[in-house]
Amino acid sequence: MIACLDACVLFPTVLREILAGCARAGLYRPVWSERIVEEWVRAAAKLGPGQAEVARGEAAVLRAEFPHAGVEPGEAADLWLPDPADIHVLAAARAGGAEAIVTLNLKDFPRRELSPLGISAVHPDAFLLALWQAEPRAVETVADAVLAEAERLSGEAIGMRPLLKRARLPRLGKALG
Repeated sequence: MIACLDACVLFPTVLREILAGCARAGLYRPVWSERIVEEWVRAAAKLGPGQAEVARGEAAVLRAEFPHAGVEPGEAADLWLPDPADIHVLAAARAGGAEAIVTLNLKDFPRRELSPLGISAVHPDAFLLALWQAEPRAVETVADAVLAEAERLSGEAIGMRPLLKRARLPRLGKALG
C-alpha cells in the first residue's frame, strides 16, 4: 500500500516515528511532496528558536531513508477540496499513486472528492490499527522502540497507552496496552 502522509502526521514526533517505523518495516510505502515537508517545518518552527532547524534535520533523515517518497504533484487544476490550501496534498497523493492520505484532518478530504480518484482519507489511528491487525508483531516492535526512546529522552516511565493517547492514537494504544 502507498500512503501520502499529510504534514499534520509528520509534525508530532511520536506519530511520525511510528509511521516511519512501520514504513521501514515494509508495512506500507510513504509519499509526500516538498510542500508537505515545508508545512511540517513551519509548524515545528512555532515551538520556538531552533525548532525549524531540528525539523529540517529530521526531514533530511526521512528523505535519506525513503528516497522515493518525495513526489512532484504537478498540475492540480482539475482537483477540488473544501479548503484550497489542501489541494496540494491530494495532488501529491495522486502523483505518488497513493491509495490513502493519512491525516488528522479528515473533514478536509471528503470521500466524494477522493473516491473517484481511488484515494481515501484515513486517520492515523485507524491506519496504524489496520497495519497492526495485518502485522501485529511488526507494529508492536515499532511501538516498543518508540516508547523506549520517549522514556529514554524524558527520563521517566510513560507507558504505551498514555504515550499513544497523547499522540492521538487511542485505539492503537488500547490494542497495544
